[in-house]
Formats: sequence, structure tokens, C-alpha cells
Amino acid sequence: MLGRGIRPDRLALAAVVKSASTLHDGCGGGAVLGRCLHGLAVRAGYVDGAAVAKAVMDMYGRIGALADARQVFDEMTCPDAVCWNILITASSRAGCFDDVFHLFRAMLACGVAESMPTAVTVAVVFPVCAKLRVLRTGSCIHGYVVKSGLEFDTLCGNALISMYSKCGGSTAMDDALKAFSTICSKDVVSWNSIIAGYSENGLFEEALKLFGQMISEECLPNYSTLANILPFCSLVDYGRYYGKEIHGFVVRHGFETDISVSNALMAHYSKVCEMGAVESIFRSLTIGDIVTWNTVIAGYVMNGYASRALKLFQGLLFTGLAPDSVSLISLLTASAQLGNVRVGMRVHGYILRHPELIQETSLMNALVSFYSQCDRFDAAFRAFITNQNKDLISWNAILSACANSEQHIDMFVRLLQEMSHDVTQWDFVTILNVIRVSTFYGIKMVREAHGYAVRVGYTSETSVANAIMDAYAKCGYPHDAETLFRTLAGRNTITDNTMISCYLKNNYVEHAEMTFNKMAVKDETSWNLMIRLYAQNDMCDQAFSMFHQLQSEGLNPDPISITNILLVCIHLSSVQLVKQCHGYMLRASLEDIHLEGSLLDAYSKCGNITNAYNLFQVSLHKDLVIFTAMIGAYAMHGMAEKAVEVFSKMLTLDIKPDHVVMTALLSACSHAGLVDAGVKIFRSIREIYGVEPTEVNCACMVDLLARGGRLQDAYNFAVDMSPNVVNANAWGSLLGACKVHGEVKIGRLAADRLFSMEAEDIGNYVIMSNIYAADDKWDGVEHVRKLMNSKDMKKPAGCSWIEVEKTRHLFIANDVQHQDRSSIYDVLRSLYQQIRGTQAQAQSISYKL
Repeated sequence: MLGRGIRPDRLALAAVVKSASTLHDGCGGGAVLGRCLHGLAVRAGYVDGAAVAKAVMDMYGRIGALADARQVFDEMTCPDAVCWNILITASSRAGCFDDVFHLFRAMLACGVAESMPTAVTVAVVFPVCAKLRVLRTGSCIHGYVVKSGLEFDTLCGNALISMYSKCGGSTAMDDALKAFSTICSKDVVSWNSIIAGYSENGLFEEALKLFGQMISEECLPNYSTLANILPFCSLVDYGRYYGKEIHGFVVRHGFETDISVSNALMAHYSKVCEMGAVESIFRSLTIGDIVTWNTVIAGYVMNGYASRALKLFQGLLFTGLAPDSVSLISLLTASAQLGNVRVGMRVHGYILRHPELIQETSLMNALVSFYSQCDRFDAAFRAFITNQNKDLISWNAILSACANSEQHIDMFVRLLQEMSHDVTQWDFVTILNVIRVSTFYGIKMVREAHGYAVRVGYTSETSVANAIMDAYAKCGYPHDAETLFRTLAGRNTITDNTMISCYLKNNYVEHAEMTFNKMAVKDETSWNLMIRLYAQNDMCDQAFSMFHQLQSEGLNPDPISITNILLVCIHLSSVQLVKQCHGYMLRASLEDIHLEGSLLDAYSKCGNITNAYNLFQVSLHKDLVIFTAMIGAYAMHGMAEKAVEVFSKMLTLDIKPDHVVMTALLSACSHAGLVDAGVKIFRSIREIYGVEPTEVNCACMVDLLARGGRLQDAYNFAVDMSPNVVNANAWGSLLGACKVHGEVKIGRLAADRLFSMEAEDIGNYVIMSNIYAADDKWDGVEHVRKLMNSKDMKKPAGCSWIEVEKTRHLFIANDVQHQDRSSIYDVLRSLYQQIRGTQAQAQSISYKL
């Protein structure tokens, strides 16, 4: 236009100035062009015109040049309300909130009718009040709104609703509802504002009622309404059904084509554990954004389908979409669930190759948590150090990693001191970590942690109270836990579960039953705890009854339920029941690496090593748990060479062994007589991988040497090790071996240790008595017998059982209660006669010879 010599008029120039502010070329081109156009307007004499002046002010406001905008404003002879609004909006956009209030007061003070605040003015000022949470200032402005008659205006009313909702307070939503009621012409934004207000303040039921009222008043919800209401449907009673109704509304009105609505629907179904619906919506989408993929991946992780999450993440990579921090957080969580360290390490490498991701504090926190859950403390600490923007969650994550192991408690104390310089105040998660660490120090420190939690007022937090109860139970003080439990005012299902868990740790069956029966609301954890309690106390019938009741309550057994019931199957040595559990696991698609390990262990302990090996072979994500279970299976079946072979394969996969693997390997070598191989493995695990032996490891090592006839070496090993790690099991193994090899001297030394550790165990006295008797040392026999009589010891009746045609038969010595006892004894007498006949025949042949 200028090139052709045509001079623009005021309106054309104003339009061009407005357009200049929208240019974003990264080099300030919009600002340069805007200033040039301002100069053109001055030279052309157009700056005195209201349209051009307003456009220039708006342009300067949008590019952040507030001083220039204010200069143009001050040069105006009589600025109207629009000019004031432009300047107030620019100040709000730039974060100069004090200037917003100053300009609003100046606007009121000017006294010119054309310059008085309008609905647009207060619609700009109210969000500033909400952002600063200055409810009193907002209420004063509300007073002006009422006096000026603006309260009936839709724009003003919507801003009022939003302001009261965000400022909060005891009467905030009452005031918001009043503002909503006074709007004469409510639009969809009005409804969205009041519904969002109730949901932001946790009043979900009221928000849903308003949504229903909105539809009944024939105000059609838009995409924003649906995307806002779906996230909290899962938080109310019968929320899954509300979600289905909204889904139907979405389909009827064609909203399913909107990607934000579809994402919200999938997020809802994920929260109510309906992944089938999530997959159906996902497949129906013609196009999805990164939020879509993140929603489905997070849904899989949330519902325990970690393997599917990893597979879907691979699909995301093929689409060409770049994963963001949310994608990687879900991937790390899935990897932690599977114990797949390699995938997590690849994610770590990807983060390091993309420096912008290192700035994502939440992602770095997730990385620390991942390594912590995979028992890789050194890697967790390195990730923590790499985090350049540490927040309270960062510190809590590394403290939680320290609290996982007693060997890191010194580091915990040091980090806690450093945290005090970086973070002004602890939260309840920090307190939880302190309570967890206090259990390593003993009951005194637990009580001090309890006292501190009381002083800072955190015992009202249910999770803190539960942690204190759990700490008392771990220290062997369930009565202290029970005292706290009885005095808690805000008890819930989690609190009851924690108390049952305390009873579980101490085998208080009756107390646990009493608490369980009094629970108003029982969740799946409640049932699982009781099944576990019965299982570990050999109460098989009660465990199965509880398992069936769980299902009759409409709950589906989860991996923990099946793991617990497998303990009962092992106790009964029933491979048929194990197969039923395996079948359910497959039908229900329970993907849990720990459940796979438990199932493998159950097959092995029930005598089916073939099924155990087949399960090991088909496992997609073999981790330490799976390898340990397979090594233990081979050890139990006396297949030491196979166990060592699997161990070697584990090492080639760079899986670090722990003390559990050491136990399984030593047990295998012990039963197979591979003494030298066992000693070599013990030393390598200890020296190369830094795994300190536990009590069980030492007992296995003593058993290995003793079974191999190296009794003196076994005794020397037990004496040389710390007394804290050589327990009664180790000395018992040595005593048993002394009986086999007829070694009286070392046997007496081992027995002396045992009598001081387990004075009431009759088995030790019987073995020592037999050792003396085998060596014709009857004085020693008499001495042991007198010790037994002085303690009034009696040997318990023998017991055994067998499964025939899926029915368990229990036999106790001298028992006459079995229903088939007559026929059983007839068969036994027949066998006895046959044995005697065979013996007599053999003696006759021997005599003739």
C-alpha cells in the first residue's frame, strides 16, 4: 500500500498496528515493526485519533513495553474506559499486579462517566485477586459491582464465580453460588465456572448435580465442560456409572471427535480399572496426540499392566511423536514394577542426551524413585545429584531410598541435615521417612520419632499414625501400636489394615480377627492380610474360606491374593491347587513378576520341577526374583549343577546377586556334596559383589561344610564369624552332622551353644543324647536325660498328611479319629505280614547257605 503511494487512513493503520503485536519471529520483529508503525502514525498525525492510540497502546502492552504504553496513555487528552482496560490488561499480563490495583483505583477516582470501570475492567481485575488470593480486595470490588449494577452482567458474573472459587475459604462457594444465581443470562462459561469451582474445592457431588442441572436447563455442555467433569467422576460413589452416562452423552452429541474429551474419558476409565474401555476408545481414535499416548500408558501402569505399558511405549516411538517427561515417568514406574533395570537405565541415558529433560524436576524425582525401588542406591544418589532444581519431593525421594536399607542410615542423617539448609519446612512424607529409619535404631528412637510427630502436629495425618503403628510392630511392641490404634480419632480402612498387619507380624490371630470383623469397610488389602495371616499360621481351611469370601464380596483376587493362597497350596503340597492358581493368573492377565516367582516356587515345593522350569523359560522379564526362584527350585530337588548353571546365566545378564541367591546356591551345593564349589560361590558373592552374609547364609555355609564331613572347618567358620550372624540354625546343622559322623567332641561344643540359645527345643537334647549313645557314653546320655526331665520336656506326636484324589488326609501318631482307619490298619497289617514273611524267607535262605 505504501509502495504504491497510497496513504492509509486511521482505521487501516490501527488494524496494521494490532497485527504487528501478533508477530513472533523470535528476533523481535513484531516489536520493531510496531515501533515503526507508531512513528508512521506520529508523522501522519494519526496518533491523536482514539482508534490508532488504542491500537498502539495494545501493541506495546502485548510486547511487554509497559512504559511506552503508559506514555501513549498519558498523552491522551481524555482516555475512556477502553484505554484504561488496555493498560490494566497489559499490567496483568506482565505480572505487575500492584499496578493493576493502582490503575483500578485511579480509574474510580477520575470521576468521569466514560472512564468508570466496566464489566471488562472487573473481569480483568478479579483474576488478579484470585491469583494473589486477596479475598478482601475482591469482596470490595464486588461491592462496587453491586452498586454499579454490573452483577447481572454475564462476563462480570463469570469472573466473580471464578474469583471466589479460587480464593477459597469457608463461605467461598456460597458466595460463588450467589454470584452465579444473580447472572441474568447464564452461558456455558457460567456453568463451567461454577462446576469447576466446586470441583477445585473438593465438592464433587455438588459439581455433578450442577452438571445435571445444566443439561436440564438446556444449556449444552461444551468440550471444556466434559474435560473438566470427567477427572473427578472416579472420586465419588458410583463414579464409574456417572462416567458411563457422560460417555453416552459424549457419543450422542458427537463430542468423541474432540481429542481432549477422548483423553479425559480414557483417564476416567483408567481410574476405575476398566482398561478394556480405554483400549476401545484408543483404537477408535483416528489421530492422537502425546497426551493420548501418555494417558493409556499411565492407565496400564496404574492397573498393574506394566508389560503392556512398555509395549505401548514402543508403539509411541514408531509414530514419530517424541516422548515427554510424563511418558518417561510412566515408563520408569512400569520398569520399577517389573524390576527391569535395563529399561530404566535406557531412560536415564535418554534424559542425559536431552538436557532440557534434566530441568524437569518431576522426571528426575521419578528416576531417583526408580533406582530406589530396584535397590540401586548408588545410581539413585547419582540421579539426585544430577537434579539441578531440587524440591521437597526430591529430598524425600532420596531419603526414602536411604530408609530402604540399614546400611544407608548414616547417609540418611547427613542428607537430612543438608535438607534443612535447602528446604524451609518438612512435610509428612519426610516424617514418614524418619519413622522408617527409626526402626533400625530400636524402640527408643521410634518413641522419639513418635514424640516429634506429636509435637509438630503430624499424628493427625493417617499415614503418619499408620507408620508409627507399623514401626512399633517391627520393633516387637504390638501393644504400643494397639494403644495408639485405640486412641486415634480419624481411623479409616488403611488404619485398620495397618493394625491387622501389626498383628500379622506377631501372629496374633484372634486380635486380627476381632479388628477385621469390626471393620465398617473392607478393601482388598484387608482380605489379603487375613489370608496371609491364616496361611502363615497353617490355618489352611480358614485361608481358603477367606479367599472364597473375598470373591463373594465382588472383589477379584489380585497378585497379592494369589501369592498368599499359594502359601497354603505349598503347605498342603497340592500341585493341583497350584495349577488352579496358575490358570486364574493367566485368565485374569495378572502380570506381576513377584507372582511369577511365587508360582515357580510353589510348583517346585509341590514336587513339579518341570512346570517350574517351563514357567521360568516363558517369563519375558527375568529379574533377580525369577532367577532366585529357579535356583532355589533346583536346589530343593538336588540339582546343584543346574542351579549353578542358572546362576552363571544370571551373572551374564548383569543381575547382581543378593543374600537370598547365596542361600539357594549354598543349599544346592550342600545337598549335592559340592563343598568346594559352595565355598567358592560364598567367597565370590561376598568379595566381588559386596554382599555381606546374613544369619541364613552362615547357617547354610556351616551346613555345607558339616554335610561334607569337614566338621572342624564348619566349627571354625562358625566361631570366626560374628556372633550376630551365627544363629541356632547354624549350630543345629553342625550338631546334626556330628550325629551322622559320630563326632562327640564337636557335637558337645555345638550342643552347649544350642542349649544357651534354644533352651526349650527338645530336638537338640534328643540329638545330643543319641550322639552320646552311639559312642557308648551312657553318662552323657543320662546327663542329657536329666536336663530334659528338669525342664519337663516331652517330644510332640509325629504328624504327616497325603493328598489322594484332591482330598487331604491327616495322620497323627496314635490317632484313631480317621474315618477310614479300619481299612487303613487292615492294609498296614497285611503289609506287615508280607514284610515279616519276606524277612523269614530271607533268613531261611541265609541259614541254608
